Amino acid sequence: MSTTAPDPLATLGALPGVADAVDSVRKAVDRVYGHRVMRRRSNEVTAEAALRGARGSAALSGADWNLEEVRRRTDFSGDDESQVIGAALRLTAEAGQLLSIWRQSPLRVLARLHLVAAGGAAPDDAVGRPRLAGEPVDEPLIEAPLPGADEVAGRLEGLSGLILAGSAAPALVMAAVVHGELLALRPFGSYNGLVARTAERIVLIGSGLDPKSICPAEVGHAEQGRATYVAAFEGYLSGTPDGMAAWIAHCGRAVELGVRESTAVCEALQRGAA
Repeated sequence: MSTTAPDPLATLGALPGVADAVDSVRKAVDRVYGHRVMRRRSNEVTAEAALRGARGSAALSGADWNLEEVRRRTDFSGDDESQVIGAALRLTAEAGQLLSIWRQSPLRVLARLHLVAAGGAAPDDAVGRPRLAGEPVDEPLIEAPLPGADEVAGRLEGLSGLILAGSAAPALVMAAVVHGELLALRPFGSYNGLVARTAERIVLIGSGLDPKSICPAEVGHAEQGRATYVAAFEGYLSGTPDGMAAWIAHCGRAVELGVRESTAVCEALQRGAA
């Protein structure tokens, strides 16, 4: 008699309030994909969503620049804030190129994301690999206790296995878990928040929920504010049903706010074409 291993993400999908968040996100995404501008100018919406998503992710990592300043700049090699903006832009550009590898080797993708984010700003031997015992972590927003290197390695393998095994759980649940787990682990010496939010984006794209990458959750995370982001993440860290549900709902609200941003972009493009 064969048995099927339980799907841990399906359990999260059944938590109170999560189904409502999933349904609300699905309806919001469907609405923006149905906008008339998407039939002819989806590439422009995607490009604008990438720019705004990068700005939002960078804001959460301490570089809260005006959108037009991000759009105008071409050199991001200066001070720390400039480097964070540059890293966020590079990661957003890279995300859509890694979908096929993500499905086969998520850990390779995470290593690549850190390499892209670092952009030569960190010592070569510390880039693109999980941190070793005793190595410091620079993550300005998350102050939760830092797991040891052995725990990080084990939990990364567990996360990879979860992704490779697949799940019947909604894309929002998988994206929230990937995002939350990477924030909890902070596996690299730098840019962990940026990498975690990019991984969330990859899951949302690859799952088919947002195949054109026009629903930048990073915008929504930033719009809700750093304090709200950290408070919701503490729910993830708690591991309790209520805490996990609150984190998933927070991520769902972030996607909806990203949808609202791209809907405004669609409306602006439509007015310009009229």
